Amino acid sequence: MIRTVDIYETPVIGVFATCTEDFVLVPRGTKPETCAILEDSLDVKAIETLVNGSVVIGALSRGNSNGFLFSYGTDTREVQKLTGVKAEILPGRLNAVGNIVLANDSAALVHPELSDRAIETIASVLEVEVYRGTIAGIKNVGMAGVVTNKGLLVHPKVTSSEREILENIFKLPVYIGTTNYGTQMLGSGLLANSKSYLAGSDTTGPELGRIEEALGFVE
Repeated sequence: MIRTVDIYETPVIGVFATCTEDFVLVPRGTKPETCAILEDSLDVKAIETLVNGSVVIGALSRGNSNGFLFSYGTDTREVQKLTGVKAEILPGRLNAVGNIVLANDSAALVHPELSDRAIETIASVLEVEVYRGTIAGIKNVGMAGVVTNKGLLVHPKVTSSEREILENIFKLPVYIGTTNYGTQMLGSGLLANSKSYLAGSDTTGPELGRIEEALGFVE
């Protein structure tokens, strides 16, 4: 079973791609063999796209089984047509969606300064309850953690009060971990859904073990 992969020759795969239970969005020009690994490992369909002309799909989009949110300038009609789910632009000045939204199919934690209008859009598109907050004092919660419908893994410096809030929001136990040989913003190096996961190629064996425990893949 393949557990690590690179996208665009780099292990920060969470910056370049984002995945849900059904799809993984990757930048145009991703190697066909990489797309095949993503599809096979995560049991999803790979869709090549750009977000506002950019290849950093993971930083600029976030989705769940109900829909996708994107930064300004994205052709949401293309994604909506290819996935069959809602696709909308996140309004407001804070709209690097993948950096500022952490979401699964039941809830979302978002940057504490997001506007009410942005919160309403997230709630409508993803069909979840939305909460403002931080992880380890970090406002870019989308990269400070990874959540699936089965597990939640966050930055090692998460506080006890944040941990309690996260557990209440997602109804999942909070695990701490890293990717890519000690990267604490672990969302930058991990793609996961309830079926499986892939980490960046610099991720160590102990880090992979922690990821598997957190996301419910330990037998």
